[in-house]
Amino acid sequence: MMENIEELSPLRITPTVRALSSALRGKREDVHGSSRVNGDRVFPEPEKLWFKESSAKNLRNRDFLSPTTMLNTLYADGQVPPAVMSRVLSLRGSGVLPVAGGEVMGEGLRVRVDRAVTFRAVLAGGAAEYLKALSQRQGCVVLNCPALHPKPNTPSPDTMSLGQLRTVLLADHMGALLRRQGYAVSFCPTLPEDSDIISFLRALGIDWPTAPGNWTNEEREEKIQDSLEKSQYREREMERGRRASGGGGRKAEEGENEGALRINLKQVFQEEGLPGYDPSLGTCTVNRDGVSQLAQLDLSTADCTVAMVTALHVTSCQDEFRQQQIAMLWRASGAKHTQRHLVCGPVKTPGSHLTAAQYLQLRRGQMKEASEMKYGDQVEGQTWEDIIKVMTSATVRFELLSTVHTSPVTLDVKREGGVSTKGPRGGVFVMYNCARLHTLFDSYERGVEKGLYPEIPEDSQLDFSALKEEGEWLLLFNYLIPFSELLEQSGQALDSEGGGARVNIKTEQICKFLVSLSKDFSSYYNRVHVLGEPLPHLFNQMFCRLYLLRALRELYHSALDTLNLPPIRQL
Repeated sequence: MMENIEELSPLRITPTVRALSSALRGKREDVHGSSRVNGDRVFPEPEKLWFKESSAKNLRNRDFLSPTTMLNTLYADGQVPPAVMSRVLSLRGSGVLPVAGGEVMGEGLRVRVDRAVTFRAVLAGGAAEYLKALSQRQGCVVLNCPALHPKPNTPSPDTMSLGQLRTVLLADHMGALLRRQGYAVSFCPTLPEDSDIISFLRALGIDWPTAPGNWTNEEREEKIQDSLEKSQYREREMERGRRASGGGGRKAEEGENEGALRINLKQVFQEEGLPGYDPSLGTCTVNRDGVSQLAQLDLSTADCTVAMVTALHVTSCQDEFRQQQIAMLWRASGAKHTQRHLVCGPVKTPGSHLTAAQYLQLRRGQMKEASEMKYGDQVEGQTWEDIIKVMTSATVRFELLSTVHTSPVTLDVKREGGVSTKGPRGGVFVMYNCARLHTLFDSYERGVEKGLYPEIPEDSQLDFSALKEEGEWLLLFNYLIPFSELLEQSGQALDSEGGGARVNIKTEQICKFLVSLSKDFSSYYNRVHVLGEPLPHLFNQMFCRLYLLRALRELYHSALDTLNLPPIRQL
């Protein structure tokens, strides 16, 4: 019965690496523990004993490697005992890839996976289990975007900076990723439905919450103001006087804000044990814009029905200090929700200064021009308008989201060039290769209609050992199998404790994953003729390839969905 359960469990990289490490270490794990020094020897962490290979060159002769340096820390002269080798070769377990063989060579102990068995295990069920997060988490996440809050007027595309646009796109991407992991997600602030900023966001495929133009949040604002006035962290007149006596400049400031409500923010994070906040926060004068943002946050969390609520403030590095003030003001008002800060680096445009509206207009014009150069007069009508809209959105998202979120992004915004329909250049390249998959299956369906090919048979009728081309294994092993674990990372980072106010999430990984996938798929597609001659003895291999590429098409859809990009089905 256990064998059946193991066979039905989706195959994963991490459980395989753990099982390999356990097989290699044996009882040493109990004796030495992790990284504990024994005499002059340091025994490595289990997860560092093995490396998953990914390059086409290395995958020709191995799938996992335990380097010689690691073997030398475990065994005298790096000699792997026969009993240990036997454990490695007979590896079993839930989610563990089947091992076909292994040997010790100059570079270390290399293991090869049973590829035919793995192809069948992954592709036979339609690969659906490989396209979703490993686990479904519980909790509510509010994604707060300070760039969209009124100050005091609702922001517009003509005043929004590219750095602020980056935070909005990042919040949108994070929302899609977290929903895939089971979180209830809401966005803050709510914006007027007839505003220019909402039209702009919709042009980028962003679905942001709206309210009627005459809607107000005054009741919650009054409640927040009252809570702050009664807060234990409110600075009293006596304390203010002592602080003012410290210098003339401070007295003048206090004079200008006579009777203003001030909150001691430093006291908030010190007394409540909140690490990672700027020690220079000090006291803060409560103003109308701040109260408005707190009321919006209060509104966004009102519908959360679960106990665990996290507010994730997605902000630019320029606005980080101000957002830390807002976070501590919210805490001082009585909000007990966990708050984390996802901070974005600046966006640089050497030689020019563009607003968000100008940048989108530029990229859209370049996309339309590039399409007309490639496809000529057929670039007209609603279908092409929709294609250009999606391709422009893809270009913008990949340009602003492919970099580590704390690092700066530098954009080429010259009027000439900038977007190409050829070459591995981010969003356009990814969407183009996704469209190639749709075209392939359209061609196959037309072949079926003409009687050239039979319908794709049940997987039980296929021999997946026919998938021998190195690009086929690379697509399965580097992309289809690891995708679920990639989806999981944002939730894991959000759940991590003790990291302080800031949270660092590998938000760039989906974009990089899609670009890398597209390069390897493009190389394979250009090299291999998938729809071959309509000869019966060639059908098995063709159908196995179609199973693989059908799963790959769904992988594209699944990954693009986290960027809120619909697939382009024809180009």
